[in-house]
Amino acid sequence: MSESKRDYGDFIVLMGLAGFTLWYLLDAIRVSATPQNLLLILPLAVIVLAIIALELILRIKHGSLFRSSEEEPLHKTLPVVGLFAAYVLSLEAIGFDIATVVFLALFLVLKGERNWLLLGGYSVAFGLSVAFFFSQMLPYPMTLLLLPS
Repeated sequence: MSESKRDYGDFIVLMGLAGFTLWYLLDAIRVSATPQNLLLILPLAVIVLAIIALELILRIKHGSLFRSSEEEPLHKTLPVVGLFAAYVLSLEAIGFDIATVVFLALFLVLKGERNWLLLGGYSVAFGLSVAFFFSQMLPYPMTLLLLPS
């Protein structure tokens, strides 16, 4: 495998997660090393680091640590990330129900759906169902435009 074909993205994410976990653990120990403070933090940090180590070992064993991925390229992923950010920012302004329906419809368009009947039907049915479910299940009021609060 040539150097230009190697994909370091997964490795960088794993190392970033390990670094953040170690920093958080060391910071928690620095603040207070009492058992009450570290009761959940220490075991969880050890579990996260063990999972990261296991993933690295398995990838090294299979020779797939830096193998190029067959996933979507960045220029197709960034619009979805932007759409999700717009969705989150619009929840309060236009309501959870409308924002969810619009997000689903635009996401399906970005993913290549061109059947407008299927696109609209699925977006409305699933989006309103999810909004209704969460509005009934969560203990605090949600901003809704179409559905009753």
